[in-house]
Amino acid sequence: MGAETLNTDELLKRPLYVYDLPQELLATLSYKSDDQAIPAEDSQVSAPENPEEAPQEHEIASSTSCALCKVSFLNVQEQRSHVRSDHHRYNLKAQLRGNPTFDEVQFNKAVGDLDESISGSESSSSEEDGDTDTQLTALLKRQAKISRATEEEEEPSRKRTGKHPLIWLSSSLLPSNTSLGIYRALFTGAEQEEPKYLVDSLRKKQLAPINQQKNNGQAEGAPAPASPNVFMCMIGGGHFAAMIVSLAPEVHRKQGGVERQARVIAHKTFHRYTTRRKQGGSQSASDASRGAAHSAGSSLRRYNEAALEKEIRELLSDWRQMIDDAQFLFVRATGSTNRRILFGHYDGQVLKQNDPRLRGFPFSTRRATQGELMRCFKELTRLKVSQIDEAALAAAAAKQREETSKPSTPRPQPEKPKMSKEEEVAILHTGQIQALIRRSKIPALMSYLSKNSIPVSFTFRPSDTQQNFRCPTALHLASNLGSSSMVQALLTKADADPTTVNGEGKTPFELAGDRATRDAFRVARHEIGESKWDWDIAKVPSAVSKSEVDSRVERERKSAEAEEATRRKAEMDRLKKEDAAKEALQTKKAGGRALGSLEKTAEEKREEEMRGMTPEMRMRLERERRARAAEERFRRMQGK
Repeated sequence: MGAETLNTDELLKRPLYVYDLPQELLATLSYKSDDQAIPAEDSQVSAPENPEEAPQEHEIASSTSCALCKVSFLNVQEQRSHVRSDHHRYNLKAQLRGNPTFDEVQFNKAVGDLDESISGSESSSSEEDGDTDTQLTALLKRQAKISRATEEEEEPSRKRTGKHPLIWLSSSLLPSNTSLGIYRALFTGAEQEEPKYLVDSLRKKQLAPINQQKNNGQAEGAPAPASPNVFMCMIGGGHFAAMIVSLAPEVHRKQGGVERQARVIAHKTFHRYTTRRKQGGSQSASDASRGAAHSAGSSLRRYNEAALEKEIRELLSDWRQMIDDAQFLFVRATGSTNRRILFGHYDGQVLKQNDPRLRGFPFSTRRATQGELMRCFKELTRLKVSQIDEAALAAAAAKQREETSKPSTPRPQPEKPKMSKEEEVAILHTGQIQALIRRSKIPALMSYLSKNSIPVSFTFRPSDTQQNFRCPTALHLASNLGSSSMVQALLTKADADPTTVNGEGKTPFELAGDRATRDAFRVARHEIGESKWDWDIAKVPSAVSKSEVDSRVERERKSAEAEEATRRKAEMDRLKKEDAAKEALQTKKAGGRALGSLEKTAEEKREEEMRGMTPEMRMRLERERRARAAEERFRRMQGK
């Protein structure tokens, strides 16, 4: 018994890699039938983050799940990441609207039909969050059109059997409340048809580790022996990553012990700008729905889509032999455009939709990177350890059935406090005033305040919102928005008080985010005078006149233009010297006969003129050239 207890403790502490399991564990494994399967929402799963390294922190972590999205997690960090994901946010909005929610496969399929890379972004900037909200709203609006997407899969290879993605096993070495889980995707269709032989199949999948120093007696530096491998790739939002990984772990002998690591046979990543910023979706999807655009950005995106397709297909062609030899093909392709790149019919096609080795990733994935592929490989090939009290589960299920059988009594809904008429009017005025300030409608704002007898010191309602807490008055809001003309009008025409502080104790001047707005306060101080307000309490610096501000702005503009002209001249001189040196070298190589001495074309002259310029400078020069050409045509039409 002592030996068994010791072995149990060791088994739960060490990393359990599916293709390199301890022999004492393999000998005692048995299959748990579907009716004994572990419910996803109740299981407590733990597995090391790195299957080739010993776990660093908790070996057994409490599992969490999301009943709304029908997803289970291995740790709290994954659950927190899911709560911020587009999948969870979409289901929340769908539930509020009374619409059916999507599981992960259905959601990815729906997003793929929109051809948007919602789930590929790892950024959390406010701008991208706003774009995601727009995309999720579009998806909610199109829910009626994509209801049939629930009958299809995210990828052409995913077989939706309705079964849990994990197969659960038990062992006599482990306590009765402990189960081991392996992803179904690691078994072939024939193996899954006979569940009672799954343990035998698992035993046959065991592989001997590859020694890094000496490979089966070979000298150091010799190629490692061939071993089964898997092909993994992801594509979405202009990102592509592919990897071929050996299933046999590689042993690294280091000081202090032996370490197992994954052996990457080949890997490659590509990225091209193909997604329309702030609008979402690929350029090809936009062209198909709205017609071809003719902007510079759309042309660049079309070129990048074609280039990305060419690069990916060339890589697949180069890896054809390794892909043909792979045991499984794990592919994530979001959107019809990306699926066409991988599975579309073309000469030398490598990936086929009907390939029985094809698999989807049975869990959430992020942006297509090499690191994400390695994370997915570790997730796929590590053994899940679940510890639950089945008796407690049965008691909880019985209690739930008993409660549902009882007639339910509706809970009294708490009544919302009624707003007074004055409060409703104040909220109405708040919305009107803030809208006029945001649109910089100065005459309309002054007229609205006058007609409704509203003082300029009016405090926005409700005061407990974040915006009204930071910007409680019209002057605070105008300053925070950077509307210099509105700030000057409120100070000089409406007598707004610059000493009023917000909930953070800041005056309107302290919320100004640009120089023009700060100058508006200083000009107002000059025009109003020192006696009207205590400008030191308002934190406004010394007064300046409007003419002084205009003069300073003009000087700065001229100085910036002079610096730009100097930089441009220096750059042109440098390029001319380089061209002269190249021409002299070509002349020397040609035996004194100048090469390329023919007259340059207009296009070549324009390219030479714009060489070394920034994109902004190129656009400005192009506009000037078009304007001069238009003036010349107009003069010709007038007969001058």
